[in-house]
Amino acid sequence: MSEILNSYKVNTSTKLVSPAYQIDYQSIVLEGKNEYLVKKTPLEIIKEATIQGGSEYKGRRTSMTYLTGIHKKIPIPISESKDIYAFPTCSPNNPDCIWVFVHHVEDIMPSKGAHPSIILFNDGVEKHMKESQHILKKQLYRTWLCKKALQRKK
Repeated sequence: MSEILNSYKVNTSTKLVSPAYQIDYQSIVLEGKNEYLVKKTPLEIIKEATIQGGSEYKGRRTSMTYLTGIHKKIPIPISESKDIYAFPTCSPNNPDCIWVFVHHVEDIMPSKGAHPSIILFNDGVEKHMKESQHILKKQLYRTWLCKKALQRKK
């Protein structure tokens, strides 16, 4: 069994943060080829990461809504200087919410299995997702809109 971490610091190698539903840990983080078990929830990890990136989560959400008009499932700039952006697969308050870090996404494909879609990361790792290909691609596009809105602001 992997070591359980009290907390996790999002970095440029972070690919995905998903809920774990375990007594000992609340999240599973994919970083490179590694998987980390973390006691904090995915949203707690994201909120800490935004503070480390220079602003509170709520402020980043408000800013993205103002700049893009997106009101639900808002992509979040974790660190503009490091080009780290993540999107939620559903409402961030939903316990099933997974956070996907877009700079690692190579493709989003349909699946013939039990899960409707697969995220292919640029290192070849695949993650089966319960959200449809359409929803995930829409979130990817919305993240791009957020990045562009911040670039225009400069």
